[in-house]
Amino acid sequence: MKQTPLHIACTDLSSIAPGRRVRIAGVQAGNNLQGRLLAMGFVKEAEVNIILNHGQGPLLVGLGDSRITLGRGMAKKILVR
Repeated sequence: MKQTPLHIACTDLSSIAPGRRVRIAGVQAGNNLQGRLLAMGFVKEAEVNIILNHGQGPLLVGLGDSRITLGRGMAKKILVR
């Protein structure tokens, strides 16, 4: 079976509207940022709730029992579906 590349089937976290719940499909970042995001809980299939996203500046997301503020650049590297 042929797999679809992540960037075709998914969108980045920064483009999701507030109030939506999404699942992480992957992280496309360098080793340092990938490690930081994994340590915060941004792992494949984790459910993320978008709390605040004004279309510019940082996002506030819910991940498990935590609320996390992410810079837009970091959020653009997290692919979701």
